[in-house]
Amino acid sequence: MSTSELPVLEFILTNYKNFNARATRDALLSYWEHVSSGGRMFWSVAGAMSSAQLGITLAPAIRSGLIHGLSVTGANLEESLFRLVAHTAYKDFPEYRYFTKQDDTKILEQRMRRVTDTSIPEDEAFRAVEKIVVPMWKNASAKGERRFWHEYFYELIQVLEPSAYEGDPEACWLMEAAKRKLPIVVPGYEDSTFGNIFASYVKTGDCNASIAKSGIEYMADFYDRYEELSAGTGVGFFQIGGGIAGDFPICVVPSTKYDMQKPVKPWAYFCQISDSTTSYGSYSGATPNEKITWDKLTETTPMFVIESDATIVVPLMLRALLECQGNPDAANALIAKHRR
Repeated sequence: MSTSELPVLEFILTNYKNFNARATRDALLSYWEHVSSGGRMFWSVAGAMSSAQLGITLAPAIRSGLIHGLSVTGANLEESLFRLVAHTAYKDFPEYRYFTKQDDTKILEQRMRRVTDTSIPEDEAFRAVEKIVVPMWKNASAKGERRFWHEYFYELIQVLEPSAYEGDPEACWLMEAAKRKLPIVVPGYEDSTFGNIFASYVKTGDCNASIAKSGIEYMADFYDRYEELSAGTGVGFFQIGGGIAGDFPICVVPSTKYDMQKPVKPWAYFCQISDSTTSYGSYSGATPNEKITWDKLTETTPMFVIESDATIVVPLMLRALLECQGNPDAANALIAKHRR
């Protein structure tokens, strides 16, 4: 493979020299160095990345072994499924910055739920999935079964008939994660559309709240998952956005060390992409240096902060990593050439 067949990698190496571009390049190269030496990578995904169709590059990355575990919001979990079953019913609104309150009221009346410049269709997404998942909840309630929140969606997406697909299944990260039984945590899943729907069925007595395992149970289980992931070369932490999707899983290291009083490997890599500055207690979270004081990272952990839009940066990084994975010898040679 010639370097011309590594176009995104070559573009980044050639052009990304300073500022956030340099951070992107360095984070990419460190990511590749880690996984190509046998390390694993755990992703934290906040925001509305599934609605933004990040699955186009996220699914192939899972498929090729570049991603080994996930922490996602309940919204990102369900919205990956929505994109699969209702893709053609979505509407885009590129002029959303100029909308009035009346414009958004019209969108509401069309039974669309706007997410920045796109929208989720109420009937084709929410209500269509509700018809499938609610019987699963009711069946679990009748049998007294208990599962983690994502396990219901893992089962649902694998039993879904292909005739129900409107989106590209090759671009559905949830399907890829389910096929590979990737370890996943969904902290705060109650704060999602289907978290609300589930609560309504619990309130009416149609479902038992206990069929969905709690966040505490997620963390109790994650101690073991982290031990598995960190075996060997270790596991890195790749974070999109801030909030609970990132804060919840990264705490497993100090909790294992101080609360469980067991030896634990630190995270082997850290990168965060956010367009909100990591300071002043902002939603984007603490800077990597501050995480050292909480024993989540160490002074030798490769650390990167990219202050940019993840919908721009992540597809570039993943595409370059997929090129590296496809031909590691050519990629390593190109990287070495640009380091001279």
